[in-house]
Amino acid sequence: MPASEREAASGKTRGAGRLLVFVYAIFAAAATARGLFQVLTKFSEAPLAYILSLVAGAVYIVVTVALAKRGAGWDRVAVGALLVELVGVVGVGALSVAVPQDFPKDTVWSGFGRGYGFIPLVLPLLGLWWMRRSHRS
Repeated sequence: MPASEREAASGKTRGAGRLLVFVYAIFAAAATARGLFQVLTKFSEAPLAYILSLVAGAVYIVVTVALAKRGAGWDRVAVGALLVELVGVVGVGALSVAVPQDFPKDTVWSGFGRGYGFIPLVLPLLGLWWMRRSHRS
């Protein structure tokens, strides 16, 4: 790996990058655990919402790993997953506000992440900004 690539990759998990990975890891664990619990114990109450919580958890896992790894391939995975997350939180957020009857129970992304202080809406934007700032996209 050329020195310039090595420097860019090593900056991936330093300072703010490390904090971003840490926050994503927390969301990955929380959303996945919540989604699994809901699907396994209360699926019939709100199948769509609970599946979407599990999907959110899976997306957070992919973003966490991709942000923590080095290399152009992982950078592409990170950007792709961040875009999927952004579309998910905006799409689910809008639908949960427009047709609340379809979301009788909240997902991580319901109301644009209001149950989590809107962090789910801000995280993909920060992640994309970080990828661009660190010249890795």
